[in-house]
Amino acid sequence: MQKNVLITGCSSGIGLVAAQDLLTRGYRVLAACRKPADVTRMNELGFTGILLDLDDAQSVDRAADEVIALTSNRLYALFNNGGFGLYGPLSTLSRQQLEQQFATNFFGTHQLTMRLLPALRASGQGRIINTSSVLGLIATPGRGAYAASKHALEAWSDALRMELHSSGIRVSLIEPGPIRTRFTENVTQSEQEKPVRNPAIAARFTLPPEAILPELRHALESQHPRLRYPVTMVAHSLSLLKRLLPGWMLDRILRNH
Repeated sequence: MQKNVLITGCSSGIGLVAAQDLLTRGYRVLAACRKPADVTRMNELGFTGILLDLDDAQSVDRAADEVIALTSNRLYALFNNGGFGLYGPLSTLSRQQLEQQFATNFFGTHQLTMRLLPALRASGQGRIINTSSVLGLIATPGRGAYAASKHALEAWSDALRMELHSSGIRVSLIEPGPIRTRFTENVTQSEQEKPVRNPAIAARFTLPPEAILPELRHALESQHPRLRYPVTMVAHSLSLLKRLLPGWMLDRILRNH
């Protein structure tokens, strides 16, 4: 039987690459996008397009209802990939901006996942895979809001994994470092005249979005998926440094880069 997989944030980048790969591997891919034009494009590409705005609770409920109906309440995997970045010093951010960052990157993911848990349970071996970030492991100046939303997603994923241990559902995190997508150009900057930019050295270690595919396939298809999948040398290195270095030393490195 063909397995149903829902992927959020499919209009470009990691989500689109993942959808294309899983379609070729025989999955039925439900591709969720925020804009109606992108949903139409997903249908033209052979996916089942779903309209979903993670910042809108009603949109999340409508999308969940549609997924449940299309899959007869039987979903093998949910790849929570949708999100955006809000950059700028914390002193320049309003409560409303922070709420929107969390609404899209965290609250919408929680709502969608909880709505689809019965469908994931029905598969008997469901998978929940969440796109975090190297900024879910560390924080850097100017990226505090985005990092905070990804730190929240990391803790939430850990708790959810333990709560679902006896259900057959496995929960994994993909933690990309610098990936060549439209994410950076779509970042919302709180200070347009002083945008937060990646350090020049990051370009040396930037990988295409296809770099996440081996990790995604393992998380979906292995009998023993890993809890975390760092992607890129930057993610692997910072994960190690966070464990080994004292906090003041890591702060000094991150402040200067």
